Amino acid sequence: MTRWSRSLAMAFSVSILLGCSAWNPMTQRGQSPDGMPEKGSKTPLVGDLAVPFGEFPVTIETFGLVSGLPGTGSDPAPSAPRAALLQEMRARGVAHASLVLASKDTALVLVRGVLRPGIQEGDRFDLEVRVPGQSETTNLRGGWLLEARLKELAVLGDGGLHEGREWGIGEGPVLVDPSVDAKNNPVLAVRGRVLGGGRAIRSRGLGFVLKPKHQNVFNASRVANAVNRRFHRMVGGIQQGVAKAINDQYVELAVHPRYKDNVPRYMQVVRSIAIQETSAQRIERLALLEKQLLDPISSARAARQLEAVGRLGVDVLKKGITSDDREVRFHSAEALAYLDQTDAAKPLGNAARNEPAFRVFALGALGAMDDFAAYEELCSLLDVSSAETRYGAFRALWTMNPKDGRIRGETFKDGFAYHVIDTQGPPMIHVSRSRRPELVVFGRDQRLATPLLLEAGPRIRVTGTQPDEIAVSRFVVGEPDQKRIVSTKLDDVVRAIVDLGGSYPDVVQALQEAKAKGSLPGRFEVDALPEAGRLFERDEPAGDEPVAEAPVEKPGLFSPSRLKSLFGGKADADPAEGAAPAEPE
Repeated sequence: MTRWSRSLAMAFSVSILLGCSAWNPMTQRGQSPDGMPEKGSKTPLVGDLAVPFGEFPVTIETFGLVSGLPGTGSDPAPSAPRAALLQEMRARGVAHASLVLASKDTALVLVRGVLRPGIQEGDRFDLEVRVPGQSETTNLRGGWLLEARLKELAVLGDGGLHEGREWGIGEGPVLVDPSVDAKNNPVLAVRGRVLGGGRAIRSRGLGFVLKPKHQNVFNASRVANAVNRRFHRMVGGIQQGVAKAINDQYVELAVHPRYKDNVPRYMQVVRSIAIQETSAQRIERLALLEKQLLDPISSARAARQLEAVGRLGVDVLKKGITSDDREVRFHSAEALAYLDQTDAAKPLGNAARNEPAFRVFALGALGAMDDFAAYEELCSLLDVSSAETRYGAFRALWTMNPKDGRIRGETFKDGFAYHVIDTQGPPMIHVSRSRRPELVVFGRDQRLATPLLLEAGPRIRVTGTQPDEIAVSRFVVGEPDQKRIVSTKLDDVVRAIVDLGGSYPDVVQALQEAKAKGSLPGRFEVDALPEAGRLFERDEPAGDEPVAEAPVEKPGLFSPSRLKSLFGGKADADPAEGAAPAEPE
């Protein structure tokens, strides 16, 4: 509550739960349901008896207050949100609440967050911020979203509202696109993001709902037992299964740590777990899955089923990574990665380098491994020319171990993450607009070219007239001017901006202006994330018809899963909506 104490303001939390956790027996458009037994297999799978619950993101909204604006805010017109905000401020003991709200340095905003499937208590999520319609606020740049508490909201039959329990808390600096001119594009000037500004205060549930004809206690127990034979986790030093039968209709599911950044794949694999089979049946099914794995048409589904089998499926998957077919090699390696097999690292590294359609999934699988070979592959990808491959490798390494010396950075105020990486590749600067405020500098000795004149937010200016000297100055009405004289090294300039009170949005604005004005010689990238849904041209079949019959994936469109946590943003796009573009040069 410290920012509320300093700012004497508080956002009224009204979170609207748009949609709810739901189950859907069908997968993406153009595909058959995952987890169904392949033709020729009589082994019942979890997906035969139950369908997933909680697989879809939940959007929550709230009204909040942005403070610290340089006179670009406004006093909101009389409305229910304004009245509720004033009531909340007074309840918290804010003196002169009406005057605070009327200040041109504050603005009432609508805040939106998305709770991803399987989000756990303490996890962070991004917030979108925008002013409501008819507001006189002209720009949110330089603002700070004050603490907003997000709640469920039920709409009653008479039009009234009923508040439920709180789901999260959000606050932080508002990032407005630095390239936006408020005069030429007033709409985008009053929209922004708070990267990682939301924090979940409770976990979202995952589970399986039994299909109507299978709803009984016996089947619920069978599903839970089958899942627990395959997956378990350590809780308080004690090994526990991830599934628990709650009643005759629902089986609760905890996220296994290896899949924490790829919940959709986790659910697909769980659906592919056999309910019960004898050793003879398993041998028969493994033989069938081997044939299907080596056929590119059915290899993705077969690989997931072999992954669901566990260690007994490893030998078959290792045969797949020796295939002449690129698609078979990749699907086999991806499944082996989630089984933490060293042999997966090399083919996944090659896929990340050479196959844009596979890249996002290859990087995600490498990041899920606890193996030095995977670490080495990711480190080698930091030096390639592809921006999205380099940054994707960085993010996978950070997920693997944020304290690793190769990528470890430092955290400035307000969670601003700053990383400088030694690399043999071309110099590049990457800034993030998703997950967390993060600046990654690829190449240590990058310099700004003078002369230059840059704005770093509304209060800080960066000027340079000498060949190796830059002045970073802060101007605030009512405060003494401050100045730092530094070299043209990018690292020195970034640190000077932060030292003078600059935030992540201020640094991003300065860098984007520097690139636009030709003062930043290296490559500058914003959210260069690998994407799902890219077209993949399959190799032409060498023989006759496929050996093993099975439901097929949508031909030509590579979309086995979506990495919602590791890459966010672009990788969240629904592959069913069409192919994503190739990486720009």
